[in-house]
Amino acid sequence: MKVAHSLLTVFAICLPMGANFAAQTPDAEYEAVAEEYMRGYLAAHPLQGTALGFHEYDGKIGDYSRLALDAELSRLRRFDDRLKKIDGGKLSQRQSIDLRILQAAIKKELFQMQEMSVFERNPMTYARAADVNVYIKRNFAPLEDRAHSIAAIESQVPNIIIAAKTNLNDVLPKPYVELAIKIAKGSSDFLKKNLVAAVAELKDERIRAEFQDSNRRAAVALADYGAWLEREKLPKASPDFALGEEKYQRLLAETELVGLPPAKILEIGMAELKKEQQAFAEAARKIDPGKSAREVFKQIQSEHPTPENLLPDIGKDLEQIRDFVTTHHLVTIPSEVRARVTETPQYRRATSFASMDTPGPFEKRATEAYYYVTPTENDWPEKQKEEWLTAFNYYTADVISIHEVYPGHYVQFLRLNASPASKVEKIFGSYAFIEGWAHYCEKMMIDEGYSGGTPTPSPTPKASATPGTTPTPKAKPSPKTSPTSNVDDIKRATKYRMAQADEAMLRLCRLCVSIKMHTRKMTVDEATKFFQDNCYYEEKPARTEAMRGTFDPGYLNYTLGKLQILKLRDDYKAQQGNEFSLQKFHNELLNHGMPPIRLLREIMLKDKSKWDKVL
Repeated sequence: MKVAHSLLTVFAICLPMGANFAAQTPDAEYEAVAEEYMRGYLAAHPLQGTALGFHEYDGKIGDYSRLALDAELSRLRRFDDRLKKIDGGKLSQRQSIDLRILQAAIKKELFQMQEMSVFERNPMTYARAADVNVYIKRNFAPLEDRAHSIAAIESQVPNIIIAAKTNLNDVLPKPYVELAIKIAKGSSDFLKKNLVAAVAELKDERIRAEFQDSNRRAAVALADYGAWLEREKLPKASPDFALGEEKYQRLLAETELVGLPPAKILEIGMAELKKEQQAFAEAARKIDPGKSAREVFKQIQSEHPTPENLLPDIGKDLEQIRDFVTTHHLVTIPSEVRARVTETPQYRRATSFASMDTPGPFEKRATEAYYYVTPTENDWPEKQKEEWLTAFNYYTADVISIHEVYPGHYVQFLRLNASPASKVEKIFGSYAFIEGWAHYCEKMMIDEGYSGGTPTPSPTPKASATPGTTPTPKAKPSPKTSPTSNVDDIKRATKYRMAQADEAMLRLCRLCVSIKMHTRKMTVDEATKFFQDNCYYEEKPARTEAMRGTFDPGYLNYTLGKLQILKLRDDYKAQQGNEFSLQKFHNELLNHGMPPIRLLREIMLKDKSKWDKVL
């Protein structure tokens, strides 16, 4: 036995490094490459690693030095090339899909670094680099440990600002500079005020001193960065920010697998915008035939909470919305954990009305989820406060909650966490699928009768045809009012329909503005007017939307994704026949991670001829 053992040892030593007795399967070979890429990706984006729930990255922050950025770009190119050499035809269907999700994710990173030049042209990149919100909002570790991690991250902020001043081009796009100044100043205030308050219960004096020192240095560095941008970059900033048509088309083709040219998508968007405006006008006539649609909606917008009641009023309806989803069997919600309504952190307010902040799919301890709503600022003039609150009128506020929480983003990520999706599928997501789903939910919920109106005909078959489903009953009235007649019911339901149509017009305006700004030289002022004229926003929120379009051309994906999901639903319904139900469709849609919708068509449709017909 000893001789045999010795011979085996010698034989093993003599084998070439990495040799195997049996060749790896194509799936196993792909999985090894994918795992290697993800390790490198998370090492380069440790804050995202923590947010996903991988706490070996706690206390770490990305390296923004030129040397590190060049190394990361080289790594991305290397893996892009390696994945091209993998024959997807030899993989299982699941791994073939996985491969293309990963390829799209790498293409997105390459596009941002090479074509958008986010480290050379966008000063917001550095102003947002040290986002420590996850450490104070989720109790995944004792406060002392999280404060130590925050201190370690904050200690690197001065180096990040040095890197920003080194890496940024001499002349920058003016909208980027203006937003970066706001974000840098907001981040500095957040560190000095909100963050200090968040760790007030810290007992360990050594860690407290460590935190206070790093926090002060980070706040000073960010304030200095904002002042530097204002002094050195703003005076010579350029109005030029556009990608150009060729880059824009590549962005869609490489990251969302949508091959339609921007001009065609714009044509579809303008036609859809006209349809929504007509529906909006018809609904307005039902409410008050003596006024224009814009006048009617201005009256609806005036029905909003006070600044003090904004968050409580939004919060009180969340449970009713959730109940509607479950009792109408629209999608299975796999968790009883509720989202918490809270104010948007100061440093995020420059670019956000409302947003959902969910726990990562790999988080095991801290499962808190936050529904952020941006309030008015105390120092705003009364007119500005009033304009801001029009976007949170009672009807629109519920539609926003549908988008962000039930059954939108929060349910989407609850199902992601509970699904059998792979690691790649849980880490990398399609913008069009994520936002398209939430935007689709707005229309779907109103179509199904939410708000107390009579539901439109549901695609759900009779209960006898599909066991486990029930026909959609009439929705309960909202607790906001106590209707005394059928006329009141119809008027209220019509107000909800107008609010939903207005949100659709907003997203359609984003699509049109994104394409026009980046391929047809539309200016920020022209984009602001487009929002005012076509979805009836006041100047303040309209300009916020226009500014976002300068650095986020992908915000066309809200509508693009919604239209793709509606097309997929029609095709899936035709395929399933009497076996179709909304719950079945939605559950299946949300069971495969967050891939480009083109890939969901391959997964869910048997007819291969329909796979490429995304719109």
